[in-house]
Amino acid sequence: MLFFQRVLFTVFILFIPFKAFAYDSNNTLQINRYLKELNKLNSQISDRNVWIKSYASYLTSLEVKNKLDTIKKRIKWLSKYAKTSSDMDELAGLISKEKILTSQINKLKGDSSAPFSKLITPPKIDDISKISNPFEIFTGLSLIKTIDANYDDYKKRKENLSALIVLLRKELNLYKKLYKLNLEKYQDISGRKQTELERFERALDTMSVTLNVYQKRLEIAKISINKGIEKQIYRLIKIGIAVLFVFFIFFLLKLIIKKYITDNERFYMANKIITFTNFTIIILILFFNYIENVSYLITILGFASAGIAIAMKDWFMSILGWLVIVFGGSIHVGDRIRVDMDGMKYVGDVLDISLLRITILEDITLTSIMQNRRAGRIIFVPNNYIFTRMIANYTHHSLKTVWDGVKITVTFDSNHKKAMHLVKEIAKKYSKGYTDITRKQLNKLRQHYSLKNTNVEPRIYSFIEPYGIDIEAWYLTNAYGTLTLRSVISTEIIDAFKAEDDITIAYPTQKLNINMQSEAPVTHNNELV
Repeated sequence: MLFFQRVLFTVFILFIPFKAFAYDSNNTLQINRYLKELNKLNSQISDRNVWIKSYASYLTSLEVKNKLDTIKKRIKWLSKYAKTSSDMDELAGLISKEKILTSQINKLKGDSSAPFSKLITPPKIDDISKISNPFEIFTGLSLIKTIDANYDDYKKRKENLSALIVLLRKELNLYKKLYKLNLEKYQDISGRKQTELERFERALDTMSVTLNVYQKRLEIAKISINKGIEKQIYRLIKIGIAVLFVFFIFFLLKLIIKKYITDNERFYMANKIITFTNFTIIILILFFNYIENVSYLITILGFASAGIAIAMKDWFMSILGWLVIVFGGSIHVGDRIRVDMDGMKYVGDVLDISLLRITILEDITLTSIMQNRRAGRIIFVPNNYIFTRMIANYTHHSLKTVWDGVKITVTFDSNHKKAMHLVKEIAKKYSKGYTDITRKQLNKLRQHYSLKNTNVEPRIYSFIEPYGIDIEAWYLTNAYGTLTLRSVISTEIIDAFKAEDDITIAYPTQKLNINMQSEAPVTHNNELV
């Protein structure tokens, strides 16, 4: 029995070291496995570095603040009790260090008050302005897109934080296991990790509550924007229907005047008035739909008028000139007018009278022949010229004829009375049709103007000139074809004068008298024969 007990004791003594060796080997394997898992977790945690960096910045700011407080206390003590040179050197060094740490604190400003303060704060919701016109529809749609992007970004931040907390919990659990394996060095690490996890969890709780509130605010903002967009779209539809209705009415009016007004001039003016009225009504529709208070319209028109009068004086005067031309009736489309511009004279037919200018087509006239030596040009005359320039209308109101004249010179020894008679008969013959037309036109013009001299018969005048007698014939002709009749009458007068022996057309000549028998000097006389 005693032997058996000794054997058991010996076996027990031998087994204890073997068991301790087996236990240490098993711990080492577990530690290595835990450390590998920690390395893997650390690599995963570093991928979500936004939150980690923010927390590291917070810890750094706390550390710097603590150091700064310690330095300030030391500076305060040295400022009172420093006596030796070494104390003064230390004081100077601490003051320099204080400045450096203060600058670091300023750069990290806000991080020491609370961790993740910037990350857990949702993006600011800008004030939602009222959508008051169609152009702001695009602004509203862009704002909705921005709101959705901000919400998605904040939600993604929360999801990243949730995933990070899961990893931190695993990390803390591993550190606790290492601590249980009698590794005392992991005790402090476990405590810090526990504090870190609690701060991250508090941040997640805050974000969860904030996200719900933030989502409600965004929904309210989007509802407000969508209502404004719907209101503007509905208003655009109403305006579109109104504009189409106005266009339809004025289209019918144009068809009616085209059918019942045959005179081109009257049709053109009626068409212009209808078009102007059409666009005026459309502009008023737009104004009254987008200006809530009518007084705003009056204010805007007042400022606009003042601005146009000052900054765009010529345009304003052209618009005013257009009103004078259209409603005054001084010039119509189709009239033949003459305009004096910058020392030049232009004669042509009015093609168009727009809001800013008169467009005329330059014709071949006596002015073109004698002065411009050009014709066929399109001339643009600003409407404001009616106030400052000479504009002559050859076909105003019912008149379609003008007085034109030809001049021819006969010698002093010609039968000038006979010559005047011939000129008068020729002028009467070729201008008779225009004379009758003008007589009727002047009778109509008496209804609008006071006419005293209504003689429409050709007029013949004679004037004594240094080298002969000028005979001038004035007659009525078509305002659009003065040169044609002038040419016909001129050739007829020449033919008639050539057929008479006692009428000689005067023109510059030179007469040379030579006396071969005397030594008298040779004389040269310039005269008209």
